[in-house]
Amino acid sequence: MSARAISLRRYLLLGILGPVCLLVVINTISLYNQALSAVNTAYDRTLLASAKSIGEQLDVTGYDEQSELRVTVPYAALEAFEADNQSRLFYRVSTQGGEMISGFAQLAFWRGTIPAKPPYSALVDFYDDVFRGEDVRVAVLLQPVASAKGRGMAVVQVAETLELRHTLARKILFDTVWHQALLVAVIALVVVIVVQRATRPVRDLSAQLRSRPEGDLTPIAATGAPRELLPLVDATNAVMGRLQLLLDHQKRFVRDTAHQLRTPLAVLKVQVQSALHGDMGAQEALGEIGLTVDRATTLANQMLSLAKVEQLRQQPELRPMDLAQAVRSVALDLSPLLAEKDIAFDIETVPATVLAHEWMLGELTRNLLHNAIKHTPVGGTLAVRIARDATWAALIISDSGPGISDELAARLYQPFSAGNVRQGSGLGLAICREITEALGGSLSLDNRIAHGRIAGLDATARLPLSGSEV
Repeated sequence: MSARAISLRRYLLLGILGPVCLLVVINTISLYNQALSAVNTAYDRTLLASAKSIGEQLDVTGYDEQSELRVTVPYAALEAFEADNQSRLFYRVSTQGGEMISGFAQLAFWRGTIPAKPPYSALVDFYDDVFRGEDVRVAVLLQPVASAKGRGMAVVQVAETLELRHTLARKILFDTVWHQALLVAVIALVVVIVVQRATRPVRDLSAQLRSRPEGDLTPIAATGAPRELLPLVDATNAVMGRLQLLLDHQKRFVRDTAHQLRTPLAVLKVQVQSALHGDMGAQEALGEIGLTVDRATTLANQMLSLAKVEQLRQQPELRPMDLAQAVRSVALDLSPLLAEKDIAFDIETVPATVLAHEWMLGELTRNLLHNAIKHTPVGGTLAVRIARDATWAALIISDSGPGISDELAARLYQPFSAGNVRQGSGLGLAICREITEALGGSLSLDNRIAHGRIAGLDATARLPLSGSEV
């Protein structure tokens, strides 16, 4: 396993807790801003109340521009609006022109405008400023003043230091962060427990595989696995099934090789010893040795071919191929054998493109045709033709040999099952059967009856046409 690979549990935890933590942070900021806005609104309302209280103390003589405002505001009148002695209030009462009537002269006169839609039912504005080196929040109230002696307009400004607001903001921030941190902890605990339980089948499956003895490729029994894990279990079982087939084939190949080659090697050893002892002439001994070597060579080649078929079955490299061209090429290669037995040979082909491996198609044709030549009597007839329909192509090889018995037909495709009728290693037809099955086709051997007797054998290999031909 790569050192940089991330575990499934860690991936799930990061994938779930990462977005959750991000959302919690965003939610914390949003809650803090909302709470702070609510606090500011509440304290602004208190500032407006204090400004209105001062406005109630105003008196006027004269009208409009000639009016003269008077106010007497003892500082004790503002103590009711100072909360917990943590903040201080300052005020200034001025005319609309900015002339101060009462209050703190250091508090700068308001030069702003009343919002078109003030937050309260009053001509009020709020803004932030600095007074005596401290940050303050200021409420400005345009207060109409009327009395029996006159009418005018006053500008009432009330400033409040921000100690209490800052204290409350820090408390709100701490409470919000605390509650959100507790929420994240609970979510993380739940996620860890759920992820731990969700990944338990994976760990159990891994432990089951690790505890298996070496060479055990039996299917995994995952009855309690969740549905999401079943495709992995099925795929693993399929892979182990293919591996088991390969191992079985390898064991069978080694066993058969050891068994089948032992006989010709033993015969060869006896023949060599007989030649050395002078039991037979040199030419006769060499002839017998040559025949034994030929049989052993044929057997070894056919066993290698059978192994190669299995290899190609596991790693298919199929491509469209013309069956007619492959058959004609093999027939040309075997023409000397046809001439040697003076066989009347006839071939009839039609274009038929099948999905196959070049070696497989050649080996199939070569084995079937060679087998037919071997069992066709001298001067006999041998016909090869290709027929096709909408989905299949059929290679039919008809010899004029003795055919096969029912007893031999039952075991003809088994390796090393050659009988007296079929001389040889008994691997040729087994190879053909393996090739046709690997290509998705079938192989059949049928006696041809004419005038109530066996006139020969028809070997038919049926292969599916490629998609372009269907």
